[in-house]
Amino acid sequence: MKVIALKRNPKAYSCRAYLVLGSWNRLEDVNTLVDVGIDGFINDEIELISTGCGKKPVEQVVLTHGHFDHASGLAAIVAKYHPKVYAFTKIAGVDELLKDGDMLKMGDRYFDVLHTPGHSNDSVCFHCSQDGVLFIGDTPLRVPTPNGAFIPEYVTALQRIARLRVEVIYSGHDNPLTANAGRMIGNALSNVLKATSQDRVKNGDMTRKF
Repeated sequence: MKVIALKRNPKAYSCRAYLVLGSWNRLEDVNTLVDVGIDGFINDEIELISTGCGKKPVEQVVLTHGHFDHASGLAAIVAKYHPKVYAFTKIAGVDELLKDGDMLKMGDRYFDVLHTPGHSNDSVCFHCSQDGVLFIGDTPLRVPTPNGAFIPEYVTALQRIARLRVEVIYSGHDNPLTANAGRMIGNALSNVLKATSQDRVKNGDMTRKF
């Protein structure tokens, strides 16, 4: 698998989009865009990438969630490449809805779909157990202190992620994290559980479990 972090338009606020390819650009590999940004800025860069002879440069798009900085450029991508588009929530241009537990081929690897509400109700992550790769969009996995409020669904999702093999994290705005990914997730879970426990004590609720 090859993951290419595409450049962002320096004149606009946009997410980081990723192009996922197979290691050898075989016909059976599925060239996949993870998120698309706010416009067609990434199209020119994609045209310069070797994506396989006889293959569409972008065969499918998967959205981590529907916020404008991740999804509003979808129309420009669809107009140019006519990919199949997946997302957790139906928005303009989406062909098929994702569910927690679905599996998708991206490049030459298979990814599990994890519903991870918290940043948004439609947030999902994509995890490849074979390579320990996790695309997170804006799902918060960097929680440096035990402060804040967290919905139970996010706590449950974070507990699931903490049980996975994660070696590399591709986020929606930061640079790829290639070292100590598991440690960061473990720290996030510890701080979230502490914050949740403190909130329950403060509100006199000692019965709710996460």
